[in-house]
Amino acid sequence: MDRRNLLLAAGGVALAASAHLANADHIEPHQHGAGSSPLLDSALHCVKTGEICEAHCFDRLAEGDKSLAACARSVNALTAVCGALAVLAAQNSALLPRYAAVAKDVCKACEDECLKHAEKHAPCKACADACADCAKECAKVAA
Repeated sequence: MDRRNLLLAAGGVALAASAHLANADHIEPHQHGAGSSPLLDSALHCVKTGEICEAHCFDRLAEGDKSLAACARSVNALTAVCGALAVLAAQNSALLPRYAAVAKDVCKACEDECLKHAEKHAPCKACADACADCAKECAKVAA
C-alpha cells in the first residue's frame, strides 16, 4: 500500500469514527450504562476540533502552504485515537485506563504541534485547547 492510499484509508477510518461519534449527542445513555463523563465529553470535543483543524490544514496544504503538514499528521493521529477513546469511555471499558495513558501522550503531542500555529490559525488554537483538556482528563483515569 502506498502512502497516499494509507492516508486515504486512515482518513476514512477517522471519518467513519467521527460520524459514528457525532450521532452520540442525540442518544440518551441507557440507565445502566456509563453515560456521559468528562473523559467522554473531552474525547468527543477533541475529535470535533481535530476534524476542523485537519480540514484547515488540508486547505492550506492545497494552497501550497506546507507549514501545517506536521500539524495535519498530528491531528490525524489525534482524531483516530480520541475516537477510540470515546468509544472505550462510553463503554467504561476495562481497557480504558491503559488506553487513556496512550491517548494522553497523543493529545499532548498534538497540543504541542498545534500551539506552534495557534497565533495565526484559530482552528489550531481550538484543537490545542481541546487536546490540553483531554490530556488532563486522560491523566485522571490513566493506569
